[in-house]
Amino acid sequence: MPLGLLALALGAFGIGLTEFVIMGLLPDVASDFGVSEAAAGWLISGYALGVVVGALFLTAATTRLPRKPLLLALVVLFIIGNVITALAPDYATAMVGRIVSALSHGAFFGIGSVVAVNLVPAEKKAGAIAIMFTGLTAANVFGVPFGTFLGQQTGWRSTFWVISAIGVVAFAGIAALVPKLPRPDQSIRLRSELGAFGSVQVWLSLVVTVLAFGGVFGAFTYIAYTLTEVSGFSALAVPWLLVLFGVGLVIGNWLGGRLADRSIDRTLLLFIGALTVVLAAFALVAESSVGTIVALFLMGGFGFGTVPGLQSRVMTYAGDAPTLASGANIGAFNVGNALGAWIGGLAISAGLGYTSPIWIGALLTATGLAVMIVAAARVGHGAGPLVGHGAQEPADQRVEAVAAPTR
Repeated sequence: MPLGLLALALGAFGIGLTEFVIMGLLPDVASDFGVSEAAAGWLISGYALGVVVGALFLTAATTRLPRKPLLLALVVLFIIGNVITALAPDYATAMVGRIVSALSHGAFFGIGSVVAVNLVPAEKKAGAIAIMFTGLTAANVFGVPFGTFLGQQTGWRSTFWVISAIGVVAFAGIAALVPKLPRPDQSIRLRSELGAFGSVQVWLSLVVTVLAFGGVFGAFTYIAYTLTEVSGFSALAVPWLLVLFGVGLVIGNWLGGRLADRSIDRTLLLFIGALTVVLAAFALVAESSVGTIVALFLMGGFGFGTVPGLQSRVMTYAGDAPTLASGANIGAFNVGNALGAWIGGLAISAGLGYTSPIWIGALLTATGLAVMIVAAARVGHGAGPLVGHGAQEPADQRVEAVAAPTR
């Protein structure tokens, strides 16, 4: 395994920690700035918006720049944003820091995915993406519980100082371990990158990403309420149950990457279908502590098992211009996060109970499965895997291997 992938994974770990750890620190942040918890929650929404903007516009503006120096610049932007947050004297400054750090998020994962697949042979590209995204899943398993504990014990700002330090180490790792890559083809201009969105398959892939992750986060955003108010767990048990969810993420991400290297579409159909069943079953057995534990683990596994395949699929169908499409898919993940959380919140406000977001998650995921079935049918017409060992791509899809060097 190229050591450069580990450096990318470390950067992903820091970024994932920035995104998710604040959920456990909202009461502390709200108290420090003298705002309501609802207002503090906008620090999460502001971050999500920054991810989408950075994933699209920052990636688009840098398509012709050398990728290694660009990754390093994005890590610097990430560090600056977290330092601003740690030093923020007021709520508005903290929001600025969150948005600055978020701008690097989408572009880092989008460009980092392109870099990752160029570090390995063509048949291992989805696995390479899975290794990089392992940093994100590890942030949920280890980083968020530790970061929450640290912030509760020594002040929430200390957590963001630690995240800034992780960014410094990631910068050093990328500088030392990621090889110098060929410059992007200077003939590929923004118009060429935008041309990737002329592919119906790119759009179908983005829609599947929004719906599949909308389903996962529709259920996950309010999971603490489900665990305590429905399943009967104590508040002290919630962090440990979330660790179990995170373990499922790691295993699912690894397995999804391995299987997607054999067949992207078959893997996505399998995992999204299983996720739909798991979410529906979770809603039915939420009052059972044992059933909830099993469902949490499987929800994490099947939910994040789709990530390597979804990211690899959109890059594959982007052909010669995968960078902007890759960043757009990172934005799609975050649109899905916001969509699922918003609809789930509406359901709770309407008095439908704390299992209603799980039902909504199952509905969103089922819709994503339907779109995925259509996408697969348009490609193979039932003839076999979309991308696999020795599989042939339809000539009219304008697809070529993602891992082919981009000059």
